[in-house]
Amino acid sequence: MKINWGAGIVIAFGIFISFILFFVIRMTTSHDANHDLVTEEYYKAELGYQKEIDAEQNAINSNEKVELKKTPEGLLVIFPEGYADTNVSGIVSLYRPSNKHLDFDLPISLSDSHLLIPDKRLLDGRWDIKITWKHQGKDFQHRESITL
Repeated sequence: MKINWGAGIVIAFGIFISFILFFVIRMTTSHDANHDLVTEEYYKAELGYQKEIDAEQNAINSNEKVELKKTPEGLLVIFPEGYADTNVSGIVSLYRPSNKHLDFDLPISLSDSHLLIPDKRLLDGRWDIKITWKHQGKDFQHRESITL
């Protein structure tokens, strides 16, 4: 049996389409591929985004900046000098892009305007840190990505 050019092209297209369909079906049904959203309630979180923008702008406009410093004990979050335990409330959220099971939140409880995140909670790699706090009735927010 002799295959002409037309039949060869049709066979090649058929094989190519089968190849693509195989990988599309395999990737959509595979449990190894992690198709999680960053936030479970994405649209609900989007509605409050303007508050986050305002809080970040408050942090930028203030002369008081939050610093992150790696120490042997862990990650040190350094708030400005005027902050004390009684007048600051908020949360530190640590997000691990590679594994959502490593994400965690810590309430802000300061000692001498410092907050220590223990080294045993932080694996090496990239972390996205979001610090949200309230001080003297104003909301503030600081975001930073670090690699440990």
